[in-house]
Amino acid sequence: MKGLFIVRAFFVFICTAAAFRLFEFSPLLSTGIGLAVGLIVVFFEVFARKVSLKGLSSVVFGIFLGMLVAWIFNKTLELFLLPKEITYNAKVFVTFIFIYLGVTLGLKGRGEFNLIIPYVRFQRKELREEAIVIDTSIIIDARILDIVKTGFLEARFIVPRFVLNELQALADSTDHMKRQKGKRGIEVLHSLKKETNIEVDIYNEDIENVKSVDEKVVVLAQTLDAKILTTDYNLNRIAQLQGIKVLNINDLANALKPTFVAGERFSIKLIKEGKEHNQAVGYLEDGTMVVVENAKWLIGKNVDIEVTSVLQSPSGRIVFTRLANQ
Repeated sequence: MKGLFIVRAFFVFICTAAAFRLFEFSPLLSTGIGLAVGLIVVFFEVFARKVSLKGLSSVVFGIFLGMLVAWIFNKTLELFLLPKEITYNAKVFVTFIFIYLGVTLGLKGRGEFNLIIPYVRFQRKELREEAIVIDTSIIIDARILDIVKTGFLEARFIVPRFVLNELQALADSTDHMKRQKGKRGIEVLHSLKKETNIEVDIYNEDIENVKSVDEKVVVLAQTLDAKILTTDYNLNRIAQLQGIKVLNINDLANALKPTFVAGERFSIKLIKEGKEHNQAVGYLEDGTMVVVENAKWLIGKNVDIEVTSVLQSPSGRIVFTRLANQ
């Protein structure tokens, strides 16, 4: 940073010296002009660092589009044979209007503007490649990395800057569990960027006038016409209410769990009491809860059971059974 400060100071000095040589008739005025020009350029350079190339290129495209439309309008205006003064003023007025409209439309649509000037990248897009906004919960959940490695999911993952900020806040937390989650999420992101099946893009623009991260994810998905990948049940429901398609890994995991039919028999170890009277509860290897009627007295033992019914809930699948010898 010290070297950059020296370069800037040297640039201001060169501007001042050059202006002094160009306007020797007034040394004080020429020095002031050169110093002012140098400071203005340095200020613009410092400010420009906060402007993304995507935002800058969208403004350039908006100016070009506005000037093109204004040129067409002005050529049409010449056909009416109006006085030259009126025609000239109208052209200037119309040109400013269309440039303003082009710039504002370019800024509003910068999230969908993929042309970056002067570097233009052409990439083959396939129908199977979709834009998917991922939230903090899915990044912390390392299962997404295993799914991507299998090759079943090929998409363009969009990671919002506010999600990265939330991960960083977790990684810097004084709470041990939160800090571990944040660090794991950052490692998962690094691993995802190395996978060839997907493309990971960082979305740097913030969502204005929205405080909650979940609400920002929903608004961003609506803006980009993208899906949401999450494990957050509440975010899932909110997004679906607003017509956004949601991919939930928990739903996928539940769909892949083994199915049971009434009358099927298997063995399980009973772990604890159930909520209802005389019930006992055990768990399968995939975490599926198994409720056994009239088996409280057999807790801690392996028993043979028979399936009576299966309940699918948002939190998972519950298998209701009874002792096989009954």
